[in-house]
Amino acid sequence: KSGLDPGGAWHAWGMACLKAGNLSSAREKFNRCLKPPMDLNQMSHGSRLVQDVIQYLESTVKPILIADDDYFATLRELEATLRTRSLSLEMMCEGKIQHNSYYQECLFYLHSYGTNLAIISFYMRHDCMREALLHLLNKESPSEVFIEGIFVPSYESGKLHMLENLLETIDPGLESWGVYLIAACKYLQRKNYYHILYELQQFMKDHVRAAMTCIRFFTHGAKSYTELGGKQTWLLKIKDHLKVYLQEVSRSSGRKKMAFTFRKKMSATDVSRHINTVDLQMEVTKFLHRCESSGTSQMTGSSLPTLFGNNNMKMDVACKVMLEGKNIEEGFGIAFRVLQDFQLEATEVYSKVAKQLVKQQKYSEIRQLLKCVNESGVAAKNDGDNIILSCLNEFKNIPAEDLDNLIQDMDSDENKIQAYVMCNKLRSAYLVSVRQEKTRAVQLVQHVRQLAESTGDDVVKAICTQWL
Repeated sequence: KSGLDPGGAWHAWGMACLKAGNLSSAREKFNRCLKPPMDLNQMSHGSRLVQDVIQYLESTVKPILIADDDYFATLRELEATLRTRSLSLEMMCEGKIQHNSYYQECLFYLHSYGTNLAIISFYMRHDCMREALLHLLNKESPSEVFIEGIFVPSYESGKLHMLENLLETIDPGLESWGVYLIAACKYLQRKNYYHILYELQQFMKDHVRAAMTCIRFFTHGAKSYTELGGKQTWLLKIKDHLKVYLQEVSRSSGRKKMAFTFRKKMSATDVSRHINTVDLQMEVTKFLHRCESSGTSQMTGSSLPTLFGNNNMKMDVACKVMLEGKNIEEGFGIAFRVLQDFQLEATEVYSKVAKQLVKQQKYSEIRQLLKCVNESGVAAKNDGDNIILSCLNEFKNIPAEDLDNLIQDMDSDENKIQAYVMCNKLRSAYLVSVRQEKTRAVQLVQHVRQLAESTGDDVVKAICTQWL
């Protein structure tokens, strides 16, 4: 008469019936105020009213086993149990839930008015993981429901292995779980739970992704190659994963293609290339670890370069290897392989090393670097000259004798003249210029005379004028 919403009254009446143990009457009352959710896959446990009902029923479980102790059951409970038994619970849990009318009642309300997440969470609360998984599959629930309802509760309660065993039991190939497992991996990565991620990837036999996680374990947080030296087992694990992947690919190519739909794929060529990278990184790690231990290490940088980074980082590795040995020659072989394997810009790396050697005042080492570059067999004609030219910007810091030695090591007279001009050694530039073929010599000497005039070097200007 007053036009008020009767839902609250029906709910209160239903709760009163529940408390009185009158389960069938409670159902009838609740039927008038509870509604099924619009979206069964929404990320909630359903309406507050349904949650109140479930909470009450779970807290008031009576130890009544219908199978054995029928004479303890009231007729009303027995009637309710028989009715709920006819629900579509083809995947009922063995044990107490199956035999207790109050749990059966929970399932009735959950299936009638609850979300998939609420049903799955109920099964998980009562150790019915298998039923939770089957419900997830049957309803084709989204991966968010799997993560919140099953995956997170499993690893938080230390039951990840139990979950993995059940996933494998239900589908030995794991294909039906692919979407859920990939979503779980992404979730763990976002949370930075890399150890659980690695364990899950191994279970999934997703060897390529497992190898990528091992790379992170190897590189993350390391401040020196001494630290990396202690983490070399991760490099071995990367190789193991990649080799197993190669074996599986070659086995599956012989017969009908295996459906690796959710596992990361990679061509055999790429896998072999990555295995080579790991081998080379092991050599680099051993070498630099030894250098750091023996105290020959000089370079300190904010980030530690490895061969798992981009090309700039790989170039930094090549520089580091050359500069940290007892001399250039000791590390040149490994550095040269890094440059060759990754097809890096060799001259750029050599020039970087030469500049660093100027800063360290190791001028004889620059000459040794040039010797190594020339003997490598792949140096272009002007590579050595370009390396010297690149470090002459610092000529003011280089002692005169060392500077002369470096310039005289150049192959091309044109480059020598350019070097002398850069270092304001105009007299030396003049002496090399006049040795050239007549027409070219005239051009070069004229250029030197102009420079002498602009810098106020009257002596060189007079010599040039006289020659011309």
